[in-house]
Amino acid sequence: MGVLMSKKQQVEKVQKCTSVVSAFQQGLKERASSAANQGEGSGEEAEAEVSPQSNSKVKEEGEHGDADSKVGPSGTSQQASAPAPTRDECKVNQEAWNRLRDGKGVEPEDMDKTGHQLTPPAFVRPKRDANDDQPVEIALGQREQPVNDEMCDVCEVWTADDLFPCRICPKVFHDGCLRELGYLRTELLQEMRETAHTATGWSCYYCDNVNLLLTEEEMYSLMETFKQCKIIPESCLVSDELLQYRHFVSKQLFEKDLSDEQEEEVLAQFAALDPEKRGQIEWSDFLYHESLGVLRRFRTANSLVRLLSAKERDRVRSLFIGLDLDKDGLVTGAQTRLAQQSWFQKKSKESQSCNVRLMGLCSPLNCGISHVGPISESSPASSSSERSTQKDDNRPVSWDDFLRESAIYILAARPNSSAMHIRLPL
Repeated sequence: MGVLMSKKQQVEKVQKCTSVVSAFQQGLKERASSAANQGEGSGEEAEAEVSPQSNSKVKEEGEHGDADSKVGPSGTSQQASAPAPTRDECKVNQEAWNRLRDGKGVEPEDMDKTGHQLTPPAFVRPKRDANDDQPVEIALGQREQPVNDEMCDVCEVWTADDLFPCRICPKVFHDGCLRELGYLRTELLQEMRETAHTATGWSCYYCDNVNLLLTEEEMYSLMETFKQCKIIPESCLVSDELLQYRHFVSKQLFEKDLSDEQEEEVLAQFAALDPEKRGQIEWSDFLYHESLGVLRRFRTANSLVRLLSAKERDRVRSLFIGLDLDKDGLVTGAQTRLAQQSWFQKKSKESQSCNVRLMGLCSPLNCGISHVGPISESSPASSSSERSTQKDDNRPVSWDDFLRESAIYILAARPNSSAMHIRLPL
């Protein structure tokens, strides 16, 4: 039997279809104009297009700067002499905490003041299953070959080559729909258009946010730690603030301060989270790093393997087969580390297999690895470390062990950011 719609429902459906069509048409016009102006003097037009967003962003950064000067993440003595936050400031901070709890990040309305016609989806945090920690069987010789969806995940319309796929999940999107949702700014939309159909790939707004892998309980624990350390959501952190935060966490977990070597490791991680050397790390990169740290502390290796998508399992399967030259189902510990390093080459235009072949020629600097201080070749620490490394390099690693050891690094490579959210194994 057919379903009768009220006049109000018909009007709402027509309005939604109209907004989707207009968003799609606008996206086509933008791509056509950008292609026509490529190579010409279009700098003024691009500046005019971005300026409203830049002004709003500068205004927001100014507001956050004022809030930071009153309640700094480092909790210095300035906090005692600063006036109490106003009711509006408390409301803004509370809204930021709510967005952090819900996993939504910055509200689309805050990213683009021009307004949006489409409603962002609601995120639901996962729940742990009873068998979450049990081993999961993933066959090496059976490829899954996942197929992308045929229709845009936002508007549910098929337009063939105008759809951009996610490299993690099977969802596809129109660039116009993503713009109307407010999740991607102009420069990020351009990056998506350039990488989505390449070997580098692009992660959708859901897969890019690894914080959404945390359960409600895990997220609550992380938020409580942030609050106790006076960390303000959606604010950038400098190196001293990250050091103070890590000292607090060390006292909470191990009841002792960080050693000098551990402080150097924190500074090395700061450098990995700040690849552009701006002297501060973005909130999203800090949040992703801490979220992955929660997964490492509270999840088993089998639980992490269950978080991998079909596309990721297929890529790591191809990687293992390419390393197993003698086809005995085993690789070495050294090959495992090289494979883990290859996951962080996502900004390269090279293919995954090419990256693996080149990793043997990479220096520690090129691979994003920085050692904690120099070690003399004649020192006992050097010789013992060398023997330990050689033993680990030669150990046999099966397919199941390879997958379990690499799972956290595969998850850490999901974000589109060029920051390294987990330090690579030495």
